[in-house]
This record gives sequence, structure tokens and C-alpha cells, in this order.
Amino acid sequence: MKTGNGIRSTAATPARIQFHWQLEVYQLAMEGSREVFQLTQSFPREELYSLTDQIRRSSRSIAAQLAEAWRRRKYEAVFVNKLNEAEGEAAETQVWLQHAVECQYLPAIRARELHRLYNRILGKLTKMGNEPEKWVLRSKPD
Repeated sequence: MKTGNGIRSTAATPARIQFHWQLEVYQLAMEGSREVFQLTQSFPREELYSLTDQIRRSSRSIAAQLAEAWRRRKYEAVFVNKLNEAEGEAAETQVWLQHAVECQYLPAIRARELHRLYNRILGKLTKMGNEPEKWVLRSKPD
């Protein structure tokens, strides 16, 4: 997958990744937030400050939490906490998708596709959080 910034995502090991935007999970989160934004443009105006705002915020927050986690990986507990925050935002996005379907703002088939995308994101976040030793920076011995 090639991203807008020219970085090619591969099955790279954590040691080869230098920047948060190289993480596949980050790229998926950005993809999801773009799709959410496009879909919510057709939501009713009266939802602008409620459902529309909530789902856009939660979907965008995932990538932001990942960026913050990446820069704080000197501290394992902080890194894992930020990943956990991103998980919460991904799950929240799934809830707002369900509300959008129930309010008939979004076709169920489209919501299912996005729900699956957010399941992939959740899986990757969980895996990173369960194996932080592969991601955190270690101090070099003197």
C-alpha cells in the first residue's frame, strides 16, 4: 500500500519503522477517518454538533493517539496507555457507526465494511499493546 506521503507500507518489523506514519495501523486509521469524513458529509444538518462531530472526532483521534504513543515509546507504560486510548477511540467510532445505521443515515452494508476496518485497527493496536517490548525504545548500556 502506498500512502500519500510516498511511504510504502510493508510487513516491516518494528526495528525498520522510524516514524509513526510508517505503521500500517496508522495508515489504516487515516484511511478510516477519511472515509468517515466523506460519509458524514451527507448526515443531516441537525446532527452536525452531535453524531457527526462525535464520529469524526473519535475516528481522527486514533491516528493522533498513535502518533503520541510512538513519540512516548521511551516509557513502556505510557506507550501502552496511549495505544489503549487509541483502542477506545476505535471502539467508540464503531458505536457511532451503529447509531448512524439505526438513524438511517448510513447504509448497513457500508457501516459493516467500516466496522471491519476498525476491527483490523483494534486487532493491530491490541497486538502492539500486548507486545510492547517489540516497540519501546531501550536505553543503551553505558
